[in-house]
Amino acid sequence: MSTGLRYKSKLATPGEPGDVDKQYVGFATLPNQVHRKSVKKGFDFTLMVAGESGLGKSTLVHSLFLTDLYKERKLLSAEERISQTVEILKHTVDIEEKGVKLKLTIVDTPGFGDAVNNSECWKPVTDYVDQQFEQYFRDESGLNRKNIQDNRVHCCLYFISLSGTGRLRPVDVGFMKALHEKVNIVPLIAKADCLVPGEIRKLKERIREEIDKFGIHVYQFPECDSDEDEDFKQQDRELKESAPFAVIGSNTVVEAKGQRVRGRLYPWGIVEVENQAHCDFVKLRNMLIRTHMHDLKDVTCDVHYEKLPRAVHPADDQVKLTQDSRMESPIPILPLPTPDAETEKLIRMKDEEVGGEQGRMGRCGRAGRTARTWGVGVRTAWGQSEPHRRCLC
Repeated sequence: MSTGLRYKSKLATPGEPGDVDKQYVGFATLPNQVHRKSVKKGFDFTLMVAGESGLGKSTLVHSLFLTDLYKERKLLSAEERISQTVEILKHTVDIEEKGVKLKLTIVDTPGFGDAVNNSECWKPVTDYVDQQFEQYFRDESGLNRKNIQDNRVHCCLYFISLSGTGRLRPVDVGFMKALHEKVNIVPLIAKADCLVPGEIRKLKERIREEIDKFGIHVYQFPECDSDEDEDFKQQDRELKESAPFAVIGSNTVVEAKGQRVRGRLYPWGIVEVENQAHCDFVKLRNMLIRTHMHDLKDVTCDVHYEKLPRAVHPADDQVKLTQDSRMESPIPILPLPTPDAETEKLIRMKDEEVGGEQGRMGRCGRAGRTARTWGVGVRTAWGQSEPHRRCLC
């Protein structure tokens, strides 16, 4: 019988210098070790933005990370946008803030939803997500697993266009249902400065109802632990109440009330991007970067990635069954063909001839040479005998 003992390690007081080694083991510094190792290695995060052209996707990404990833972007005309197919473009940038390095990858989907017929326009996006899962699966199953590049999509910001009915369109429902089991989808209401606060509240309620109606699983914020402080619990409640986020992006700095802020200037006033009374940009940034980035990566790895390898590699079970069957019978036994009458007659003649030759060889007395040279009378798998060899004495 074993007895489990629990010890509580504590720092020794200054008046007890002799008890330092007895009361302090040192494993309390493990978080510091993990922190130093993580900071030295750096972090990576892959964000996908999807939605129609002109909804402010590029501007919002620039506002979130204060980095211009679209310096060489070419704006297409209306005719070019109609004929354009859905593409997948990756933009990678290394960001450093207070000694912490982040490798940010933005996956853009130009051409999505711009065609006249948008049926299954999300197919290139789902194929790309599956390819990244499959590539990570191959790297993880390989021999060199030291420097694995994690290019899996950790979050997808889907921009919902403001329609006249205020409801989700078929392309919105199709896209989210095709990806909700593979990616953490965060729906956004684009260009929220076009609506008044009352209209935004009604639109959010209607979108939440339709998401539940169509069975779409968007990213769910984790529940707070009981030992969390009240400020964090209040912030979590506000995030859950604000979804889907109504956002505004801007790359312009304007002056409002004597302060320079990032916003948009209109004839009737100024819309401040970082003012929570105007939009949910600050809440989205806090959720995406400051509070839930690690949880988005954990859900991708522990939930979505664990579901997909069997779907991506459906032949794994068949390969295993084939290997098991080979273990039971490692060498297959092939049936030999039955020789006909002529072949049997030829074999008997050769056997008699070989018997006579062996008798003469026996009289030569060279047994060692006989053993090395005579391989006659052996019937092969094709029903024929090999030619005999004579002793060269």
